[in-house]
Amino acid sequence: MGHIKHRALPVLALVAVGIVALTSCGAGSRTDNENSTTVSCDYTAPEGKTTVNVLAYNSSAIDPFTDTMVSSCTTDDVTLKHDPIDFGGQVTKTTATLAGETGTYDIIETYGFVIPGFGEEEKLVPLNDLWDKYADDYGLGDISESMVEGMSYDGDIYAIPMQAQMFVMAYRTDIFEDLGLEVPTTFDEMIDAAEAIKAEGLMDYPIALPWLATADVTTGFQGAMNSLGGDFVTAEGDVTLDTPEAEQALEAMLALKPYMDPQVTTFDQPKVQQQMFNGTAAMSIMFSGRMFDLTLESNSKLFEDFGFAGAPKVSADAEYSYNRLSIDGWSIPFNTKLDHDMLFQMMASAVSEDASKASVPAAYPAREGMVTEKNSPYGTAANDSIASAMPPIVSPIVADITNEIRPILVSVLNGQISVEDGMAQMQAAGEKIAG
Repeated sequence: MGHIKHRALPVLALVAVGIVALTSCGAGSRTDNENSTTVSCDYTAPEGKTTVNVLAYNSSAIDPFTDTMVSSCTTDDVTLKHDPIDFGGQVTKTTATLAGETGTYDIIETYGFVIPGFGEEEKLVPLNDLWDKYADDYGLGDISESMVEGMSYDGDIYAIPMQAQMFVMAYRTDIFEDLGLEVPTTFDEMIDAAEAIKAEGLMDYPIALPWLATADVTTGFQGAMNSLGGDFVTAEGDVTLDTPEAEQALEAMLALKPYMDPQVTTFDQPKVQQQMFNGTAAMSIMFSGRMFDLTLESNSKLFEDFGFAGAPKVSADAEYSYNRLSIDGWSIPFNTKLDHDMLFQMMASAVSEDASKASVPAAYPAREGMVTEKNSPYGTAANDSIASAMPPIVSPIVADITNEIRPILVSVLNGQISVEDGMAQMQAAGEKIAG
């Protein structure tokens, strides 16, 4: 595959996937995860006993790929080791393992948001040559080109795309039907539905969003700005946190807040899932990788009452939906001492056609056209959501800006500072990073 040029991403294409034949080597065994499988993993093993340490957070969307890699690529002499960890822990360990000349991990699950920064800092191994070498063996040409671009920076591929996540709305079909409510397509319609649900005395806080003060809240703010056609920076790197789009996004988030639990800035995605499981919320917007859990009887007695829809818009005249596209993939850290060729084949095995098929409906695989309304309860919603998302801005400074403005954003949402003051402070913080 040729080098990818540095540019903004197009919306992911949704077309049919071709059939890819892989030669089986029989390595590994089926894992306990029903969405994982045994696949070909034909690498050349090094001499002696070898341990490959894999860093990947646990979720229903990521586990199928991790479990497939660990089981299929482990042999008598090579052991792939993966310890359970949450997303916050993974972020911390990623930072730590990439900080020095010697790291702890050999394969890292990463995502498109941080690729530009890691690429600029040369923290990950460019994969272009290995991609070209093994493209035919592992059917890499059937991976969405947009997702490949999302894992690339300045002409280099830094991760093999595994799966995508996008914002999806989950809602209580029973409540909406009983009250004659339409599925909301805008924030105003969400508020109208919440008012109707509160008026019936069904619940105090019908809306649940993950606005965790140490992580998710800036994703929500960026999603709101994206709905309005803006972002934290322009494609040229100009900071845009004092623009009309930023102001409208903040006002829209504040308008939703009275209909959410007062502790919303302490809620991550699992906490929002719990609100839906327990019946204390009737609408939520989360990444699609969290939706499959809502459909499991083992998680909630309400499992048959959840419906799914594409992400709503911030306003009726907004160009895009309240949305973020997050692409997950496998990367090789610059400081691993293991053979890059071997590690690449392990990663490619984990996103093979068979592995990707097995991941549905828990995940939205990177291979084109695998998720449909027939094989996923939220397939139509996910596809609709992707089609309505703003093409992401690729910039190496966005991640740093995101971290810097987060406490200011939380202060705005908690009413400690005004929208005007918050915008000014965020703009100044962003400009300091941009230089």
